[in-house]
Amino acid sequence: MKKFINSIDTMLDESLNGFSKAHADIIELNSYPHFIKRKQPSPGKVALISGGGSGHEPLHAGFVGLGMLDAACPGQIFTSPTPDQMLAAAQTVNNGAGILFIVKNYAGDVMNFEIAAEMLDIPNATVLVNDDVSLPKNHSIGRRGVAGTSIVEKIVGAAAEGGADLATCKALGDRVNSATASMGVALSSCIVPALGKPTFNLNENEIEMGVGIHGEHGQKTMAFTSAADIVEHLAGIINDELKPQKSQSALLHVNGFGATPLMELYLVYELASAYWQKQGIIIARSLIGNYTTSLDMAGCSITLTILDGEMLHLWDAPVHTASLRWGC
Repeated sequence: MKKFINSIDTMLDESLNGFSKAHADIIELNSYPHFIKRKQPSPGKVALISGGGSGHEPLHAGFVGLGMLDAACPGQIFTSPTPDQMLAAAQTVNNGAGILFIVKNYAGDVMNFEIAAEMLDIPNATVLVNDDVSLPKNHSIGRRGVAGTSIVEKIVGAAAEGGADLATCKALGDRVNSATASMGVALSSCIVPALGKPTFNLNENEIEMGVGIHGEHGQKTMAFTSAADIVEHLAGIINDELKPQKSQSALLHVNGFGATPLMELYLVYELASAYWQKQGIIIARSLIGNYTTSLDMAGCSITLTILDGEMLHLWDAPVHTASLRWGC
């Protein structure tokens, strides 16, 4: 294993220190307990808080700022943040209009955010993101929250920035989540630094279909094939889930897992956009790049969100974070 590491024990601290210095104009780091907070608070605004294990950067810390999150709580690599992080973050960024937690559907995240919410003496609500359609709806632990999380954070963040109240933000987040579906594929596993080796092995003629974002095995191992065939498979499962209607507008997000070149991601976007355009779907907005990663995994996910007029307007609203920035 070759990585830029001084010590596994200090890796997260050093990374967060570097992140906070690089983006000191928009965010601040609270060291103990760890959370990233927005530097310029907005009184009277619903405060959005998300978080999860590190290793998915820029999710979530990269989305703290104007038009998105008020705070992000990073756990250790692929490990849920603790309730005290969430509680401290909520108490710090409370603007007087309540707290909205945006939580990916992983058992540790859900449990710890629930504990924090119960301890919090501030009005709060939770949006549970479960956009991963590689798992059936009746799966024992439910569907995982993956790349669609950033879509929820952006659209709801814009609504909160515009003055929407807690109930409205919660309902909007649930609506965006239900209009969003994601599916991922890996060409290789990631290497968790503490483990020092790939979490699963693929030979040169295999891919892992339906992976999550924690280096776990996917839905099934398949034969490696052309990009066109891989995208057709991913898009077909997403399409069967959402059943978009002709002339509906959509946001198409092609997300890299950390080790896939942009050249390949744009190729995937070309194939995926052509797939839905053939069916009469209007790809009104797009997002391509590494936004919800799995350390150094090679692979990508495709996310489709069916947009109504309000969601499209909120997606276009100004945002100023480390990793999304437009209209400012």
